[in-house]
Amino acid sequence: MSLLLAPWARLSLLVVLLAAGGGCVLLYEPQRLLSQGLPPGLPVGTAALLFATVYGLCTAAFVPRPLLNLAAGAVFGAPLGLLAAVAGTVVGAGISFGLGRALGRSALRPLVRGRWLRAADGQLGRHGFRSVLAIRLFPGVPFAAANYCAAVSRCGWLPFLSATALGTVPNTAAYVIAGASASSPDSPAFLVSFGFIAVSGVVAAAVAWRKRHSLAPPPAPLPAYGLTPQHPPVVTGVPHGP
Repeated sequence: MSLLLAPWARLSLLVVLLAAGGGCVLLYEPQRLLSQGLPPGLPVGTAALLFATVYGLCTAAFVPRPLLNLAAGAVFGAPLGLLAAVAGTVVGAGISFGLGRALGRSALRPLVRGRWLRAADGQLGRHGFRSVLAIRLFPGVPFAAANYCAAVSRCGWLPFLSATALGTVPNTAAYVIAGASASSPDSPAFLVSFGFIAVSGVVAAAVAWRKRHSLAPPPAPLPAYGLTPQHPPVVTGVPHGP
């Protein structure tokens, strides 16, 4: 029993669960079920709750959120689709955060040693809501990676979930509106949403390109002998030879 409670045993269990979830997604493609429309006779509110639940499970299993957001817009339209997608986002983030904190945190916390890792951990611990909100608003940060990194940190549940719900609204709304108006690609709604998605992607790529040097290791210091000052030879008056 003590072996099962060991930190690295729990981390191994987390890796197995994530691998199994990813394998199920590849085999059964549950994201297709979300885009097939509402079952006949099912109330819209109930369907939206079921959609949000399946959405959350899919994001925890690494299904890309843009596909799910497009499906939400195609099935429910813009207003209800946005609510269902944001609710599913919060559910998926909560599942990942809970799994990471329960199964992976104790094994990975001792590895938070570098200067950048300690700084990020301190920022998430002291300013959890603000930090997570900035991560969610920036479109280039992978959703699953942010969830598990926050789980390893000292960030609390409430700041994490509330910032996730608020910070994912702009990008989610763009995809939901694009999915809802995909049948008329020349409509202003589709063009504006598609333009927002394209611009946010370009901005994310530009910021990542400009910040690439800050992640590089510092140059190695010069060897000590290269810094030693050279003195001219001392000439003495001692005669050499007869």
